[in-house]
Amino acid sequence: MTDLTYAAMADNVGEMMGTSGWHEITQDDVNAFAGCTGDNQWIHVDPERAKRESPFGGPVAHGYLTLSLIAGLSMKMTLIPGGTAAALNYGLDKVRFLAPVLVGSKVRLHVKLLGLERKDNGQFLMKAENTIEIEGGDKPALIAETLAILVPGPDAVL
Repeated sequence: MTDLTYAAMADNVGEMMGTSGWHEITQDDVNAFAGCTGDNQWIHVDPERAKRESPFGGPVAHGYLTLSLIAGLSMKMTLIPGGTAAALNYGLDKVRFLAPVLVGSKVRLHVKLLGLERKDNGQFLMKAENTIEIEGGDKPALIAETLAILVPGPDAVL
């Protein structure tokens, strides 16, 4: 359980919430994502062709694969107040894919709290700016504003 409370979060709107560890993007990850989504473009799943023909010099991760990493990398960070019964994806306000992620690259997530709004039903709407950094890259892979519904449990400190 985390020591973070809803009150402490509300006091930190506009602040960085944390940075994840590094995560390597493997060809197996890319192939698995392609298999799940049906997006089998050669630039993702054919390393030899991508080395020959891609403007990036090799295969790249799907943009949506990189976007989907936000959830898992966030889960490894202490971003949700203690006593929260559920944290649910609510949507995205803005997503920009700024740089390709080459297979073999390492990425990490930086999260900034943009807002925490208490709703009439006792739940909270959390808005965060998520930046996926590429190790050694000049610019981030993506920046996404995410929305999540936080459902406080009975032992949550509001």
